[in-house]
Amino acid sequence: MAGHLIESKSAAQRNTSAEPFLDGEPPGRHEAGDVLPVQATRSGNPAGLQIGIYDGDSREWDSFVRGAHGWTHFHLLGWRRVIERVFGHRCVYLAARERDGRLGGVLPLVRLKSALFGHYLVSMPFVNYGGPLGESRVVRGLADHAVGLAQGRRADLLELRSRVELDVGLPVSRRKITVLLELPDSPEALWRCFRSKLRSQIRRPEKEGVHIRFGLDQVEPFFAVFSHHMRDLGTPTQPLRLFQTIAEEFPEDVWFGCAYLRDLPVAAGCGLRWGQEFEMSWASSLRKYNRLAPNMLLYWRFIQRAISTGVRIFNFGRCTPGGGTHRFKSQWGGADQPLPWHQHSTTGRASTPSPDEGLYRLGPAIWRRLPLRMANALGPHIVRSIP
Repeated sequence: MAGHLIESKSAAQRNTSAEPFLDGEPPGRHEAGDVLPVQATRSGNPAGLQIGIYDGDSREWDSFVRGAHGWTHFHLLGWRRVIERVFGHRCVYLAARERDGRLGGVLPLVRLKSALFGHYLVSMPFVNYGGPLGESRVVRGLADHAVGLAQGRRADLLELRSRVELDVGLPVSRRKITVLLELPDSPEALWRCFRSKLRSQIRRPEKEGVHIRFGLDQVEPFFAVFSHHMRDLGTPTQPLRLFQTIAEEFPEDVWFGCAYLRDLPVAAGCGLRWGQEFEMSWASSLRKYNRLAPNMLLYWRFIQRAISTGVRIFNFGRCTPGGGTHRFKSQWGGADQPLPWHQHSTTGRASTPSPDEGLYRLGPAIWRRLPLRMANALGPHIVRSIP
Protein backbone atom coordinates (compact mmCIF):
# COMPACT_ATOMS: atom_id res chain seq x y z
CA MET A 1 0.00 0.00 0.00
CA ALA A 2 1.37 3.41 -0.94
CA GLY A 3 2.21 5.78 1.87
CA HIS A 4 0.63 9.17 2.29
CA LEU A 5 1.52 12.59 3.57
CA ILE A 6 0.33 14.27 6.71
CA GLU A 7 -1.52 17.30 5.39
CA SER A 8 0.25 20.65 5.47
CA LYS A 9 -1.48 23.39 7.40
CA SER A 10 -1.99 26.91 6.15
CA ALA A 11 0.33 29.69 7.19
CA ALA A 12 -2.36 31.00 9.54
CA GLN A 13 -2.74 27.59 11.19
CA ARG A 14 1.00 26.97 11.50
CA ASN A 15 2.27 27.97 14.94
CA THR A 16 5.96 28.70 14.46
CA SER A 17 6.23 30.16 17.94
CA ALA A 18 5.06 26.99 19.66
CA GLU A 19 7.42 25.16 21.99
CA PRO A 20 9.87 23.12 19.87
CA PHE A 21 9.39 19.37 19.85
CA LEU A 22 11.58 17.69 22.44
CA ASP A 23 13.97 14.78 22.03
CA GLY A 24 12.65 11.67 23.68
CA GLU A 25 8.97 12.26 22.93
CA PRO A 26 7.08 9.24 21.62
CA PRO A 27 8.05 8.50 17.97
CA GLY A 28 5.50 9.35 15.31
CA ARG A 29 4.19 12.54 16.88
CA HIS A 30 4.54 15.67 14.78
CA GLU A 31 3.66 19.25 15.50
CA ALA A 32 1.96 21.59 13.07
CA GLY A 33 5.25 23.38 12.54
CA ASP A 34 6.90 20.20 11.27
CA VAL A 35 5.12 20.74 7.94
CA LEU A 36 5.12 24.01 6.01
CA PRO A 37 3.02 25.12 3.06
CA VAL A 38 5.18 24.59 -0.02
CA GLN A 39 4.50 28.09 -1.31
CA ALA A 40 6.28 29.47 1.77
CA THR A 41 9.63 28.10 0.63
CA ARG A 42 12.41 30.25 -0.85
CA SER A 43 11.94 29.15 -4.46
CA GLY A 44 8.17 29.31 -4.49
CA ASN A 45 5.86 26.38 -5.14
CA PRO A 46 7.39 23.70 -7.40
CA ALA A 47 4.56 23.00 -9.83
CA GLY A 48 2.32 20.20 -8.64
CA LEU A 49 4.55 19.22 -5.73
CA GLN A 50 3.23 18.36 -2.27
CA ILE A 51 5.68 18.05 0.60
CA GLY A 52 4.85 16.60 3.99
CA ILE A 53 5.75 14.05 6.65
CA TYR A 54 6.03 10.54 5.23
CA ASP A 55 3.61 8.20 6.96
CA GLY A 56 3.80 5.16 4.68
CA ASP A 57 5.66 1.87 4.86
CA SER A 58 9.24 0.90 4.12
CA ARG A 59 8.52 -0.72 0.76
CA GLU A 60 7.56 2.46 -1.07
CA TRP A 61 10.21 4.64 0.59
CA ASP A 62 13.06 2.17 0.18
CA SER A 63 12.10 1.31 -3.39
CA PHE A 64 12.33 4.99 -4.30
CA VAL A 65 15.61 5.44 -2.43
CA ARG A 66 17.33 2.53 -4.17
CA GLY A 67 16.50 3.99 -7.56
CA ALA A 68 17.65 7.54 -6.78
CA HIS A 69 20.94 9.16 -7.75
CA GLY A 70 23.25 9.62 -4.77
CA TRP A 71 21.40 7.22 -2.47
CA THR A 72 23.13 5.55 0.47
CA HIS A 73 22.21 3.00 3.09
CA PHE A 74 21.49 5.81 5.54
CA HIS A 75 18.56 7.00 3.42
CA LEU A 76 16.65 3.78 4.08
CA LEU A 77 13.59 4.07 6.32
CA GLY A 78 14.97 1.58 8.84
CA TRP A 79 17.32 4.28 10.11
CA ARG A 80 14.31 6.20 11.42
CA ARG A 81 13.52 3.23 13.63
CA VAL A 82 17.15 2.98 14.76
CA ILE A 83 17.38 6.69 15.68
CA GLU A 84 14.04 6.72 17.49
CA ARG A 85 14.63 3.49 19.41
CA VAL A 86 18.21 4.22 20.49
CA PHE A 87 18.24 8.00 20.98
CA GLY A 88 14.60 9.07 21.16
CA HIS A 89 15.23 11.93 18.73
CA ARG A 90 12.36 13.28 16.68
CA CYS A 91 12.67 12.17 13.06
CA VAL A 92 11.06 14.43 10.46
CA TYR A 93 11.12 12.28 7.33
CA LEU A 94 9.88 14.41 4.44
CA ALA A 95 8.34 13.11 1.22
CA ALA A 96 7.50 15.01 -1.95
CA ARG A 97 4.63 13.74 -4.10
CA GLU A 98 3.57 14.67 -7.61
CA ARG A 99 -0.04 15.53 -8.51
CA ASP A 100 -0.79 11.88 -9.23
CA GLY A 101 0.40 10.80 -5.76
CA ARG A 102 3.62 9.29 -7.04
CA LEU A 103 6.58 9.63 -4.69
CA GLY A 104 9.03 12.06 -6.27
CA GLY A 105 11.54 12.78 -3.54
CA VAL A 106 12.53 12.07 0.06
CA LEU A 107 14.54 13.77 2.77
CA PRO A 108 15.27 12.08 6.12
CA LEU A 109 15.78 14.70 8.83
CA VAL A 110 16.57 14.26 12.51
CA ARG A 111 16.33 16.92 15.19
CA LEU A 112 18.90 17.10 17.99
CA LYS A 113 18.62 19.67 20.74
CA SER A 114 20.51 20.21 23.98
CA ALA A 115 21.36 23.18 26.17
CA LEU A 116 25.07 22.33 26.02
CA PHE A 117 25.66 21.61 22.33
CA GLY A 118 22.88 23.43 20.52
CA HIS A 119 19.94 22.74 18.25
CA TYR A 120 20.34 21.00 14.88
CA LEU A 121 18.38 19.53 12.01
CA VAL A 122 20.63 16.99 10.32
CA SER A 123 20.36 14.50 7.48
CA MET A 124 21.80 12.23 8.77
CA PRO A 125 23.37 12.55 12.25
CA PHE A 126 26.09 10.18 13.53
CA VAL A 127 26.82 8.98 9.97
CA ASN A 128 28.34 10.43 6.81
CA TYR A 129 25.49 10.67 4.32
CA GLY A 130 21.96 11.94 3.94
CA GLY A 131 20.34 14.81 2.11
CA PRO A 132 17.39 15.01 -0.29
CA LEU A 133 16.91 12.55 -3.15
CA GLY A 134 14.94 13.11 -6.36
CA GLU A 135 14.96 15.19 -9.50
CA SER A 136 16.56 18.63 -9.28
CA ARG A 137 13.34 20.62 -8.81
CA VAL A 138 12.16 18.17 -6.13
CA VAL A 139 15.49 18.30 -4.32
CA ARG A 140 15.27 22.11 -4.28
CA GLY A 141 11.74 21.95 -2.92
CA LEU A 142 12.74 19.54 -0.15
CA ALA A 143 15.78 21.64 0.76
CA ASP A 144 13.68 24.79 0.89
CA HIS A 145 11.17 23.02 3.08
CA ALA A 146 13.96 21.96 5.44
CA VAL A 147 15.23 25.56 5.59
CA GLY A 148 11.72 26.65 6.54
CA LEU A 149 11.63 24.07 9.32
CA ALA A 150 15.01 25.21 10.63
CA GLN A 151 13.88 28.83 10.65
CA GLY A 152 10.50 28.07 12.19
CA ARG A 153 12.06 25.93 14.92
CA ARG A 154 14.99 28.33 15.46
CA ALA A 155 17.58 25.64 14.84
CA ASP A 156 21.21 26.77 15.04
CA LEU A 157 22.09 24.80 11.92
CA LEU A 158 20.52 22.73 9.19
CA GLU A 159 23.02 20.29 7.67
CA LEU A 160 22.28 18.11 4.63
CA ARG A 161 25.07 15.56 4.40
CA SER A 162 24.76 14.75 0.73
CA ARG A 163 27.39 12.72 -1.11
CA VAL A 164 26.76 14.69 -4.31
CA GLU A 165 26.66 18.40 -5.04
CA LEU A 166 23.13 19.78 -4.82
CA ASP A 167 21.75 22.77 -6.68
CA VAL A 168 19.90 24.12 -3.66
CA GLY A 169 21.51 27.53 -3.13
CA LEU A 170 23.00 26.68 0.26
CA PRO A 171 26.59 27.14 1.48
CA VAL A 172 28.67 23.96 1.33
CA SER A 173 31.06 22.73 4.01
CA ARG A 174 33.97 20.64 2.72
CA ARG A 175 35.68 20.02 6.02
CA LYS A 176 35.39 16.24 5.65
CA ILE A 177 36.29 13.77 2.93
CA THR A 178 36.13 10.03 2.38
CA VAL A 179 38.45 7.68 0.52
CA LEU A 180 37.00 5.34 -2.10
CA LEU A 181 38.85 2.31 -3.43
CA GLU A 182 37.68 0.69 -6.66
CA LEU A 183 37.87 -3.07 -6.28
CA PRO A 184 38.95 -5.54 -8.97
CA ASP A 185 37.42 -8.96 -9.58
CA SER A 186 39.76 -10.78 -7.21
CA PRO A 187 41.74 -10.09 -4.02
CA GLU A 188 44.86 -11.37 -5.78
CA ALA A 189 44.60 -8.64 -8.42
CA LEU A 190 44.39 -5.96 -5.73
CA TRP A 191 47.21 -7.53 -3.72
CA ARG A 192 49.54 -7.21 -6.70
CA CYS A 193 48.80 -3.45 -6.78
CA PHE A 194 49.92 -2.92 -3.18
CA ARG A 195 53.36 -1.59 -2.34
CA SER A 196 55.68 -4.07 -0.64
CA LYS A 197 55.52 -2.09 2.62
CA LEU A 198 51.73 -2.39 2.72
CA ARG A 199 51.83 -6.12 2.01
CA SER A 200 54.37 -6.55 4.81
CA GLN A 201 52.15 -4.63 7.25
CA ILE A 202 49.21 -6.88 6.41
CA ARG A 203 51.24 -10.09 6.84
CA ARG A 204 52.77 -9.07 10.15
CA PRO A 205 49.74 -9.46 12.46
CA GLU A 206 48.92 -12.83 10.91
CA LYS A 207 52.46 -14.03 11.65
CA GLU A 208 51.93 -12.90 15.25
CA GLY A 209 48.85 -15.09 15.56
CA VAL A 210 46.13 -12.48 14.92
CA HIS A 211 43.01 -13.88 13.26
CA ILE A 212 39.69 -12.35 12.14
CA ARG A 213 36.11 -13.36 12.94
CA PHE A 214 33.01 -12.05 11.18
CA GLY A 215 29.37 -12.26 12.21
CA LEU A 216 26.55 -10.68 14.14
CA ASP A 217 27.91 -12.43 17.22
CA GLN A 218 30.83 -9.99 17.08
CA VAL A 219 28.76 -6.98 18.18
CA GLU A 220 29.87 -7.07 21.81
CA PRO A 221 33.57 -7.78 21.09
CA PHE A 222 33.46 -4.96 18.55
CA PHE A 223 32.03 -2.61 21.15
CA ALA A 224 34.63 -3.63 23.73
CA VAL A 225 37.38 -2.45 21.37
CA PHE A 226 35.47 0.55 20.01
CA SER A 227 34.50 2.00 23.40
CA HIS A 228 38.01 1.50 24.80
CA HIS A 229 39.55 3.22 21.78
CA MET A 230 37.10 6.12 21.97
CA ARG A 231 37.89 6.65 25.67
CA ASP A 232 41.61 6.71 24.83
CA LEU A 233 40.93 9.34 22.15
CA GLY A 234 39.06 11.45 24.69
CA THR A 235 35.75 11.06 22.83
CA PRO A 236 32.42 9.89 24.33
CA THR A 237 31.29 6.58 22.87
CA GLN A 238 28.08 5.69 21.13
CA PRO A 239 26.01 3.17 23.15
CA LEU A 240 26.25 -0.57 22.65
CA ARG A 241 22.53 -0.46 21.99
CA LEU A 242 23.13 1.47 18.76
CA PHE A 243 25.12 -1.36 17.23
CA GLN A 244 22.79 -4.02 18.58
CA THR A 245 19.84 -2.20 17.01
CA ILE A 246 21.65 -1.80 13.67
CA ALA A 247 22.30 -5.55 13.72
CA GLU A 248 18.63 -6.23 14.42
CA GLU A 249 17.36 -3.79 11.79
CA PHE A 250 19.85 -4.60 9.01
CA PRO A 251 21.14 -8.14 9.60
CA GLU A 252 21.81 -8.69 5.89
CA ASP A 253 23.63 -5.40 5.34
CA VAL A 254 25.81 -4.82 8.40
CA TRP A 255 29.19 -6.50 8.84
CA PHE A 256 30.92 -6.81 12.20
CA GLY A 257 34.50 -8.07 12.21
CA CYS A 258 37.03 -8.42 15.01
CA ALA A 259 40.76 -9.12 15.05
CA TYR A 260 41.76 -11.46 17.87
CA LEU A 261 45.10 -12.13 19.50
CA ARG A 262 44.37 -15.55 20.90
CA ASP A 263 40.95 -14.91 22.51
CA LEU A 264 41.34 -11.17 23.04
CA PRO A 265 39.71 -8.73 20.58
CA VAL A 266 42.34 -6.12 19.71
CA ALA A 267 40.84 -4.39 16.63
CA ALA A 268 37.33 -4.22 15.26
CA GLY A 269 35.21 -2.76 12.50
CA CYS A 270 31.57 -2.28 11.62
CA GLY A 271 30.30 -1.32 8.19
CA LEU A 272 27.33 -1.41 5.87
CA ARG A 273 26.81 -2.56 2.33
CA TRP A 274 24.44 -0.97 -0.16
CA GLY A 275 24.31 -1.67 -3.87
CA GLN A 276 27.88 -2.40 -4.98
CA GLU A 277 29.45 -0.33 -2.21
CA PHE A 278 30.63 -1.11 1.30
CA GLU A 279 31.49 1.56 3.88
CA MET A 280 33.62 0.93 6.93
CA SER A 281 31.55 3.15 9.17
CA TRP A 282 33.29 2.52 12.51
CA ALA A 283 36.71 0.99 13.16
CA SER A 284 39.08 0.94 16.13
CA SER A 285 42.10 -0.82 17.55
CA LEU A 286 43.68 -0.98 20.99
CA ARG A 287 46.79 1.18 21.31
CA LYS A 288 48.49 -1.43 23.45
CA TYR A 289 48.74 -3.68 20.40
CA ASN A 290 49.68 -1.10 17.77
CA ARG A 291 53.05 -2.77 17.20
CA LEU A 292 51.21 -5.80 15.83
CA ALA A 293 49.17 -3.65 13.39
CA PRO A 294 46.02 -5.79 13.78
CA ASN A 295 43.97 -3.12 12.01
CA MET A 296 45.93 -3.79 8.80
CA LEU A 297 44.85 -7.42 8.69
CA LEU A 298 41.34 -6.41 9.76
CA TYR A 299 40.90 -4.00 6.84
CA TRP A 300 42.37 -6.50 4.39
CA ARG A 301 39.91 -9.19 5.47
CA PHE A 302 37.04 -6.71 5.10
CA ILE A 303 38.27 -5.86 1.60
CA GLN A 304 38.62 -9.54 0.69
CA ARG A 305 35.09 -10.20 1.89
CA ALA A 306 33.78 -7.21 -0.06
CA ILE A 307 35.34 -8.47 -3.30
CA SER A 308 34.02 -12.00 -2.74
CA THR A 309 30.45 -10.70 -2.38
CA GLY A 310 30.51 -8.57 -5.52
CA VAL A 311 31.24 -5.17 -3.97
CA ARG A 312 32.99 -2.81 -6.38
CA ILE A 313 33.64 0.22 -4.14
CA PHE A 314 35.27 0.01 -0.70
CA ASN A 315 34.46 3.21 1.18
CA PHE A 316 36.89 3.88 4.03
CA GLY A 317 34.55 6.34 5.75
CA ARG A 318 34.97 10.00 6.57
CA CYS A 319 38.09 11.70 7.84
CA THR A 320 39.73 15.12 8.04
CA PRO A 321 42.00 15.97 5.09
CA GLY A 322 45.67 15.62 5.95
CA GLY A 323 45.10 13.92 9.32
CA GLY A 324 46.54 10.62 10.50
CA THR A 325 43.34 8.74 9.70
CA HIS A 326 43.41 10.17 6.18
CA ARG A 327 46.98 8.97 5.68
CA PHE A 328 46.05 5.48 6.91
CA LYS A 329 43.18 5.26 4.45
CA SER A 330 45.13 6.70 1.53
CA GLN A 331 47.85 4.04 1.72
CA TRP A 332 45.43 1.46 0.30
CA GLY A 333 45.38 3.24 -3.05
CA GLY A 334 41.95 4.85 -3.00
CA ALA A 335 40.91 8.30 -4.19
CA ASP A 336 39.74 11.19 -2.02
CA GLN A 337 36.11 12.23 -2.41
CA PRO A 338 34.92 15.50 -0.83
CA LEU A 339 31.78 15.32 1.28
CA PRO A 340 29.63 18.31 0.23
CA TRP A 341 27.54 19.00 3.31
CA HIS A 342 25.01 21.74 2.51
CA GLN A 343 24.15 24.05 5.37
CA HIS A 344 21.79 26.79 6.47
CA SER A 345 22.36 28.65 9.72
CA THR A 346 19.88 30.88 11.48
CA THR A 347 22.44 31.93 14.14
CA GLY A 348 25.67 32.19 12.16
CA ARG A 349 26.95 28.80 13.31
CA ALA A 350 29.19 27.25 10.64
CA SER A 351 29.35 23.62 11.79
CA THR A 352 28.16 21.06 14.28
CA PRO A 353 30.10 20.81 17.59
CA SER A 354 33.80 19.92 17.39
CA PRO A 355 36.23 19.01 20.19
CA ASP A 356 38.67 21.48 18.62
CA GLU A 357 36.56 24.56 19.35
CA GLY A 358 36.09 26.74 22.40
CA LEU A 359 35.55 25.13 25.77
CA TYR A 360 34.98 21.77 24.10
CA ARG A 361 38.77 21.49 23.81
CA LEU A 362 38.92 20.75 27.53
CA GLY A 363 36.73 17.70 27.15
CA PRO A 364 39.14 15.16 25.58
CA ALA A 365 41.86 15.71 28.18
CA ILE A 366 39.36 15.06 30.97
CA TRP A 367 37.68 12.13 29.22
CA ARG A 368 40.93 10.20 28.72
CA ARG A 369 41.37 10.06 32.48
CA LEU A 370 38.00 8.48 33.21
CA PRO A 371 37.77 4.79 34.14
CA LEU A 372 36.48 2.84 31.14
CA ARG A 373 33.32 1.73 32.92
CA MET A 374 32.44 5.33 33.80
CA ALA A 375 33.21 6.57 30.28
CA ASN A 376 30.96 3.90 28.78
CA ALA A 377 28.15 4.82 31.17
CA LEU A 378 28.36 8.59 30.64
CA GLY A 379 29.36 8.72 26.99
CA PRO A 380 26.03 7.79 25.38
CA HIS A 381 24.23 10.55 27.29
CA ILE A 382 26.63 13.12 25.84
CA VAL A 383 27.18 11.87 22.31
CA ARG A 384 23.45 11.54 21.58
CA SER A 385 23.34 15.33 21.19
CA ILE A 386 26.43 15.63 18.96
CA PRO A 387 25.53 14.88 15.34
